[in-house]
Amino acid sequence: MKTLKNDPPECSLNLLAMRDTLEVLGGKWKLLILHYLITRDDQINTFKKMQREITGISAKMLTKELKDLEENHLVHREQQNTKPITVRYTITEYGRSAGDLIQQLVDWGKTHRIKLLTSGQ
Repeated sequence: MKTLKNDPPECSLNLLAMRDTLEVLGGKWKLLILHYLITRDDQINTFKKMQREITGISAKMLTKELKDLEENHLVHREQQNTKPITVRYTITEYGRSAGDLIQQLVDWGKTHRIKLLTSGQ
């Protein structure tokens, strides 16, 4: 990462941390998947159920995003020895640590939607 001479050291570290965060959580689906799993922690979350309930996501994209989230220790994948094979997903304790951040994004999104809806009046 290129830094300017006048940049304070903590600025570069913060930008690097933000880049890391966006690398792990960025994109259209990852935060939605994490939010889904956090809010349904008491349920059995199979691949098919998630694909059905997360509107608009394809099986290929869900597979890719779940794999990325699993590699980053945010989601746990458990394959059941059934016929046909059933795969269950749960949020990890580490994944749950993103819950407050995700809730802040949800709250901001609600506020922003209201702002846009009322600004034209």
